[in-house]
Amino acid sequence: MPTSARGSKAFGFICAMRPGRGFTLIELLLVVALIAVASGLASLALRDPAASRLDREGARLAMLLEAARAEARAGGLAVVWRPAGTGAPDSESVDFRFVGLPKNNPLPTHWLEPGVIAHIVGAPVLSLGPEPMIGAQRVVLRLQDQQLALATDGLGPFAPVTDDVDASER
Repeated sequence: MPTSARGSKAFGFICAMRPGRGFTLIELLLVVALIAVASGLASLALRDPAASRLDREGARLAMLLEAARAEARAGGLAVVWRPAGTGAPDSESVDFRFVGLPKNNPLPTHWLEPGVIAHIVGAPVLSLGPEPMIGAQRVVLRLQDQQLALATDGLGPFAPVTDDVDASER
């Protein structure tokens, strides 16, 4: 009767039949493929930093425009927003300016991120009041190769719009 004790022939035969204790090539390739897929999905989930900064600038500008619009309505003031480079004389270097607001309520005049460019579609300035209905207006912000459009229908607030900007507006 064969025994499985060390040194017997039967034990050597059983050990020779066992597979090795390492990983097979298929198992290693499967793990590498899973890691590649996971890292690819993680890299696609990351946003472009310029897009994030432009979204922050857009939200800030929308808030500033609505604040100036509320001030214009409350005070009965004709207020306009003018980006730099529209031919307005500036005594200092500014990125944009709110014209018509009282001196005791100054709003910011610079972008948070350098390199942001604003372009008003179809007009040299945005009219913010004093009328409650101001007419449909749109401004396009650009930073590097990203762009964001803020628009109002004249009654609602300025908000980002998702439709593409026409080639004529670029």
